[in-house]
Order: sequence, then C-alpha cells, then structure tokens
Amino acid sequence: MLNLEEIDRHPEIVSTTIALPTGEQALLRPLHQDDAAILGTYFLGLSTETTRVYGPHPFDLETADRLCRELDSADHLRMLAVIEEHGQQQIVAYFIVYFGLYDSDCNRYLERHIPLDPATDCALAPSVADAYQSSGVGSLVMGHLLPLLKSAGRRRLVLVGGVRAENVRAIHFYEKFGFGKVGAFKSRGAIDNFDMIADL
Repeated sequence: MLNLEEIDRHPEIVSTTIALPTGEQALLRPLHQDDAAILGTYFLGLSTETTRVYGPHPFDLETADRLCRELDSADHLRMLAVIEEHGQQQIVAYFIVYFGLYDSDCNRYLERHIPLDPATDCALAPSVADAYQSSGVGSLVMGHLLPLLKSAGRRRLVLVGGVRAENVRAIHFYEKFGFGKVGAFKSRGAIDNFDMIADL
C-alpha cells in the first residue's frame, strides 16, 4: 500500500526509469523542491496551442517557484518525466494528480448523479512537451502512474476540468486508459467539453 505522506521524504518509492520510443532514457519521479528552474523552463517552452487546453494553473516562472516552495505530494502529486541532455535535466512530461477534488468537477458529476468521493477518487491533469507529443511518453507515464494510484487506495480518476471536445487526440489517449465520457458541458460560455472518468 502506497503511503502518500512518504513521497516527499522518499521520492524513490514512486520513481522509475523508462526507455522512451525515441531511444532516450527518462526518469519518472515526483517534483522536488529544487526543480523550479527546470519546471519554469518546461512551462515557458510550451506552445500556446498546448497551454490553451490546460487549466489547473498558469505556465510561468512565478508558478514554478511557488509549486516547488509549497511542495506537498500527498495533496498534489506532480510527476515528471525527465531526460538528460548535454548534462542538463529537461522535463518532457508533467502530470498532476490531485488527491482531492475540485468543487466545479464535483458539482458537474453530481448533476449527473455520479457523486465523487475525495477519499477514494482523484483528479488528473497531464501535459507533454510539444516536441514529445505523440511520441508515447504520455502512455508510459500513465502506465506507471495508474498502478500507483490504485496502490494508494484510489478507485476512480477524473479529468480536471474535463477535456475539450475538439481535442480528439487527447480523448483517444484517455479512452486507451479506460476513461469513458459521462457528459458534456460548456466552459467560458461556448467551448464544448467532455467529462471523463476511469475506474482504477
């Protein structure tokens, strides 16, 4: 059984090394307090196309600094896929798991008679560096992450803020890992989104 309170003291319990389809080796590990510089570089390197479909927080240096200062993996597990390039660490994927639930997500699911439970459900917000999208890195991170969540006693996983209906590639990715659509909703008045949930 995975004890979430142990992650920040012993990050190795949720870490592993994987071989990317590109031939590179990547370390999957949780965010560390001293990761502000590489996290900020990752944030600033994302295209507008990538960041406009992502909602949990801004992608800027101030946010990177704050997330590392306020690190609490038992609340928000921020998993990184990190490669070494010319002696420098580079983040190629950043997946957030929130071990709790946002009110906006809970309210939408409740309207559909699917009550969410913060004791056993959690929420996911993944992102992948533009150069590594469609490379298979996201699938490798998910393949590592889902058994960890199950080991932590979680039973279901929802998407933070759903997924845009126009983002067909992302929807296919989620369906591959057992997510199913449970309803549509509009955000910002006009943008169609789907809520999706998976059993762990």
